[in-house]
Amino acid sequence: MALRKLPFRSVEPLVRRFLSDDSEEALALVRELRPVRARGYLTRSELEAVCRWKAPRAMRHIKANSLALIRSATKQALGTRSERQRLDALLKLRGVGVPMASAMLMLVDPRRYGVLDIRVWQALHAIGTVKTNPRGVGFRFQHWYQYLCIIRHVSKRLGVRARNVEWALFRAHEHYQVGHLYRS
Repeated sequence: MALRKLPFRSVEPLVRRFLSDDSEEALALVRELRPVRARGYLTRSELEAVCRWKAPRAMRHIKANSLALIRSATKQALGTRSERQRLDALLKLRGVGVPMASAMLMLVDPRRYGVLDIRVWQALHAIGTVKTNPRGVGFRFQHWYQYLCIIRHVSKRLGVRARNVEWALFRAHEHYQVGHLYRS
């Protein structure tokens, strides 16, 4: 899916242009998931809520995870300081790829995380901030970590949450996209 030429040469002006409040749906889910950080893991219903918000088509796979696996994987992810271990723990869950894992982390800690998906990656690629994976598919740890470094740097410079940076990139992609993102 193509983007029109973006009239920006770096990420910060692009983010400034599209910076706005988060969606009500995301804000409500962030509020609902506040207890997760103190508890240290997600429950099945919380994981399913994340899935409904991010990728409802994956629900069948999400529901196939045992309660024990959900608890242990999310506890391990939320209990480590290593971003690689955090992502690896979440990827143990059926139905969880890098975009879903990033959504889980963002909804639990929007100050430090944003959702990595096709739109934000393509927007970053279009302005030359990232050089690989122009289609924004098949994300691996190195893509996610590079993305985290970018959005955290911009969020610090602008004095906003990482989620705000990601949401601005998402909105910019919507504004400049040509055609439909997903083909039916």
